[in-house]
Amino acid sequence: MKELRLRVAYLRSEVLRADPPSVARALDDLCRDAEQANPLARDVLGAVVPILADPALSERVEQLRELASSHALLPLSRLLRRKARRPEAQPASPAPDERLLATSSAGRALTLGERRALARRPTRAAFEALLRDPHPLVIRNLLDNPRLTEDDVVRLAARRPASAEVLTEIAKHPEWPQRARVRMAIVQNPGAPQEIAVPMVRLLLRPELLRLAAAADVPAVVRAAARELLDRRPPVPHKPGGPLAQ
Repeated sequence: MKELRLRVAYLRSEVLRADPPSVARALDDLCRDAEQANPLARDVLGAVVPILADPALSERVEQLRELASSHALLPLSRLLRRKARRPEAQPASPAPDERLLATSSAGRALTLGERRALARRPTRAAFEALLRDPHPLVIRNLLDNPRLTEDDVVRLAARRPASAEVLTEIAKHPEWPQRARVRMAIVQNPGAPQEIAVPMVRLLLRPELLRLAAAADVPAVVRAAARELLDRRPPVPHKPGGPLAQ
């Protein structure tokens, strides 16, 4: 399947349809090949990462994580690794700052429904306000807008302090995570959820892994994933003036 949306949709249906042990074994084989820089495996894994980032599939992902641990599926364990967290109450989400929201000609903040509608067909003048919108549903509509550029998405993914909800919307989109600059903006953002950043590390090329491993402001679990993948990548002879090894 060459169409990215169809590829992601098909893999999502298979992840949900097949029994978890079969999915775990298939993903483990895929991860093992991708770690060895197999181009086909990396291409397929690129369509898997948006699925893993989707909160709607968090229960299935947790099943796969437990199977990887109990059956010693090490490549899959590395894909789904996350730092252990202490159980604690989640803080309430702060109310959105109306100064960040798109406004009407009368100067009032637009409602969520109005902003979502505007995100489907904004003018370039409206993009600045919409890119600052804190609501993930507005961002979801904006990501599907054909006028949105890669530079816009990179700025959105690199914004600090990060919004976990906004980064999740970008990561689960079937097309934007396939762009190298978007991936790097996400994994280098200190506020990126590790459930998103760690699997996305598996899609990086050697120069990107080197840069990520040396980034002091990136969480340790993400840097460790980059260093580990560098160690597992096979050495590729580098010809003078030729491309750097993958």
